[in-house]
Amino acid sequence: MDTAATRTREYSAGGTSLYLAFELGNAEWKLGFSVGFGQRPRVRTISARDLEGLQREIELAKKRFGLPETARVVSCYEAGRDGFWLHRYLVEARVENLVVDSSSIEVNRRFRRAKTDRMDVGKLLEQLMRYERGEKKVWRVVRVPGVEAENRRHLHRELEDLKAERTQHVNRMKGLMAGQGVCLKEIGSSFPERLSAIRLWDGRPIAEGLKARLEREYGRLQFIQGQIRELEAQRVEAIRRSESPEVEMVRQLLRLKGIGLNSAWVDTMEFFAWRDFHNRKEVGGLAGLTPTPYQSGDSSRERGMSKAGNRHVRALAIEIAWGWLRYQPESELSQWYQRRFGDGSSRVRRIGIVALARKLLVALWRYLETGLIPQGAVLKTRLI
Repeated sequence: MDTAATRTREYSAGGTSLYLAFELGNAEWKLGFSVGFGQRPRVRTISARDLEGLQREIELAKKRFGLPETARVVSCYEAGRDGFWLHRYLVEARVENLVVDSSSIEVNRRFRRAKTDRMDVGKLLEQLMRYERGEKKVWRVVRVPGVEAENRRHLHRELEDLKAERTQHVNRMKGLMAGQGVCLKEIGSSFPERLSAIRLWDGRPIAEGLKARLEREYGRLQFIQGQIRELEAQRVEAIRRSESPEVEMVRQLLRLKGIGLNSAWVDTMEFFAWRDFHNRKEVGGLAGLTPTPYQSGDSSRERGMSKAGNRHVRALAIEIAWGWLRYQPESELSQWYQRRFGDGSSRVRRIGIVALARKLLVALWRYLETGLIPQGAVLKTRLI
């Protein structure tokens, strides 16, 4: 007779493991506990970031399911705003934790489906047990970077945010002036003096309220410019003087003509410095540059690149590919692109540049791993 107790004994690995799923919120955390299939999960709610409460609930769950205090605990939660600090805490507390890519979790595809935190934690708990049973394709597990690897990302990511903010301020100033019939082509250091000299269509000066707003906007722009220069100088100093293996990889990439300082730094810190790739498919997959074919019956089409990987590297890979065509025209990769896509339309060339970006990333990975220079590529005479 296939009872719930029989199924529990079959799938709970002898009843020695406690499974725990988290549904993380800003105010509360939902915890789901189980020891196997065929039973109703134990769901508890604690305050967010209450680590003492978490430990207490794990101990109570072990008692509830009749497990010894030394029983193995396996947990999971979705990657998101909370980052990896909870994973590091759980590992330190001897809990085997998985951080899961939320976009890879299978869901009901009905147009309207019920969704609550309690249902979500139950679904995660079920998939965790399936994963432990051997169904490795039930979701994708996120590779957690080390503390130092994560720390090295802040410099270039802050630079990226500051440059985006700089663009916002410039566009806002140009937009305010365009509303008065004045076209600003550039905003330089002489902007405050030029502002006083600008005249509107009827010969009047800019209104005092608008002028004061533009001056304040310009002050914020100057402040951001200063921070950008400071971070860029810090990065250059690190390339010149640091002896860390990661910065040495940056220098190695900078030796290739067509690879600039920003490209070398971001690709290394986001991609090559902390991930161990085994083949070219892993390189393309992590960058999100792999194709996504769709075939069903008589219908067959290509839906473009997956965009499932690191967005910082993916966007930069396209820029590097265009630059490679310009600065490394005699390389084998550039020649391949010209043969395949050079005579095509602009749309065909844009499709081809994605393929070139993927091939180039693989070539750079091999260059860093083995020192093999991409065929036909030219080296620089100086780095910076």
